[in-house]
Amino acid sequence: MKGVTSVTVSVPLTIRRRGGRKQIIGPDGAVAPQGDGGAGVVPVNGDPALIKALARGFRWRRMLEEGRYGSISEMAKAEGVERGYVGSLLRLTLLAPAMVEAILDGRQPAGVTLPALLEGVPVGWGE
Repeated sequence: MKGVTSVTVSVPLTIRRRGGRKQIIGPDGAVAPQGDGGAGVVPVNGDPALIKALARGFRWRRMLEEGRYGSISEMAKAEGVERGYVGSLLRLTLLAPAMVEAILDGRQPAGVTLPALLEGVPVGWGE
């Protein structure tokens, strides 16, 4: 195709963990701003372990739906984790969308933790 050009932009940066959060350090040593709409910076208020578990669960569900794996056992073996753990995280994808949003925003009730959710979700939320 005539007139098409490609430009590659390389930005040297470093990602460091500080206080459980990741910070982007620019080439001049400047730290990317947190929470003020800085480019590429998304502040996370929720429980990092719970958010990571939700992300893994939704990722694994999508992989099963796309047919990348034929079973939970096959996926667990490929991912190098226990089958029961995969099943537990897949159950997190059945949470109500409002609860998932609350978890991502850090607004979930105090008792809603990863260990509590891995034990099982009570039939009545009042419990």
